Amino acid sequence: MMQLSSETRDVLKNFSTINQNLLVKSGNTINTMSAMKNIVAKATIPDTFSDEFAIYDLNEFLSALSLFKSPTLDFAKQSVKLNEEGGGSSLNYFFSDPSVVTTPKTEIQMPSVDVEFVFTQDTFNQIQKASAVLGVPDVVLRGVAGGDINLTVTDRKNETSNDFAIKVGENSPAADFTHYFKVENLKLLSGDYKVEVSSKGISRFTNMTKPIEYFIALEAS
Repeated sequence: MMQLSSETRDVLKNFSTINQNLLVKSGNTINTMSAMKNIVAKATIPDTFSDEFAIYDLNEFLSALSLFKSPTLDFAKQSVKLNEEGGGSSLNYFFSDPSVVTTPKTEIQMPSVDVEFVFTQDTFNQIQKASAVLGVPDVVLRGVAGGDINLTVTDRKNETSNDFAIKVGENSPAADFTHYFKVENLKLLSGDYKVEVSSKGISRFTNMTKPIEYFIALEAS
């Protein structure tokens, strides 16, 4: 019998925005992958699970947890029993067949890194707000040799799109570069991140204070 820490719950809530499916393996590391396979996230949590189990609808599971003020979890082979600490109420929640959930099959190896910068929570908030205010879906990471590194929120399909730019660093590489993201793919747990971008079409966002990282595919140029 165990209780989930607030840190684990926060990770599960974040992972539910990436994919409603979740396969939890024994141990204290959990990972998820979007249905489009363009976002992979991995986190080390304070809690340790003794057995593997699969949840088909993570939002439903989190809602079930919210029925209790202080739930304890008692795991069986095919289900978990949620109990109110001290007694009074309980719920039996059945697991899914692991074969029907989307989960990373292999560890991602980050290729050679071409650009690095720090992506702060404040920058993230501004990016999200600008995207909503301007009604645009894209983020362009652009650097000029010897100049600044900027993130620009815009609509790539509209040449007259309004856009919003914010400086995130200075460009040390010798060559200009441009990389593209979708705002909707930046499904990050709160915090500041070290970002590494590879021209091979992938980026890694590593939280600077929490043991969680995201691999996010770049959009075609």
